[in-house]
Amino acid sequence: MRGGTPIRLTVNEKAYDATVEPRRLLADVLRDDCGLTGTKLGCEQGVCGACTVLVDGEGVRSCLMLAVQCAGRDIRTIEGLAADGRLHRFQEAISAEHGLQCGFCTAGFVMLVVGALDQDPTIAEDPERLDALLSSNLCRCTGYEGIRRAVLRAYGRDRTHSEEAAGDR
Repeated sequence: MRGGTPIRLTVNEKAYDATVEPRRLLADVLRDDCGLTGTKLGCEQGVCGACTVLVDGEGVRSCLMLAVQCAGRDIRTIEGLAADGRLHRFQEAISAEHGLQCGFCTAGFVMLVVGALDQDPTIAEDPERLDALLSSNLCRCTGYEGIRRAVLRAYGRDRTHSEEAAGDR
């Protein structure tokens, strides 16, 4: 590629070497160059949140971030959450609480919640902070209540002792 910049991305603990135009978005490189299609592109303007991934543990809109900005940083996509064939506790909870319907926004919500609540689990106990977090992503199908229940199931005070004893991530 003429005018491309060679970069190495670390995505889900795997190195990807690519030569990209400096203007290419992280979302496009993840999907097209890395083959990680779990990250969805909705509005492509940073509004809907469907493209949310974790960069150094923080949720970011991959449709607004340039791939070259991510060289040398830790990127985590929905494909990187499951470990040893086992879903992340929030993935299990969102399924159990019927927090998804068409599924288009699901990966973005999962990455948003995991990024925020792994850093600060007290968000789950504060209705205003939880509402603010969830309202930053759009879902046209569920009405958010199932997603809210899933957050409380995975991170809330009411988690069962057996889930905690099992060492859920």
